[in-house]
Amino acid sequence: MAKHNEKRDILIATAAVLFWHQGYAVTSLANIATNSGIPLGNIYYYFKSKADLARGVADIFVAETEDMLREITEADQNPRVRLKLLIEKLAHSLKSRVDHGCPIALGIRDFRNESPEAANRAAEAFSLLIGFIGRELGRSGIRPSSALGIARNAVTEWQGGIMLAHGLKDPTVLAESFRRIERLLIVVPARS
Repeated sequence: MAKHNEKRDILIATAAVLFWHQGYAVTSLANIATNSGIPLGNIYYYFKSKADLARGVADIFVAETEDMLREITEADQNPRVRLKLLIEKLAHSLKSRVDHGCPIALGIRDFRNESPEAANRAAEAFSLLIGFIGRELGRSGIRPSSALGIARNAVTEWQGGIMLAHGLKDPTVLAESFRRIERLLIVVPARS
């Protein structure tokens, strides 16, 4: 059973990288087989279609986001410290985001036609981030409706920064976005 799961996990991880780096539409199951080292015929043992693989990739986005938020929650009780930790974790991926864009946003866009279920699942990663930020802002004294708006603004700033930095191939654009997010979430005193 472990070998079954190991090969399945390898296929999903390989698909995630290929979908991110070259795009979902142009990535074939043959590409995934070649890059994973798993014969093409064996892919169908684990997945019925490329759309099935997209769902597996979307599940990775959600699981990784949940793991990151759990790690942050366990690291400190102070909501502002938690938000700072979130920004630091998101900033760790600056270079790869400048090089390739955001895998979650690209997945949502690319999966939408062929696998809407995968697109919706991938979008849950953004919902998790918005919910986490909103809750932590609320814990710091900001009214819930305001906290939700600020949380959405922060995620919008992050995603816009990724898109522009990727388009311009300029990491300073995304670094500037992170500074604005920090001012939005941490530097600005609690407001009601």
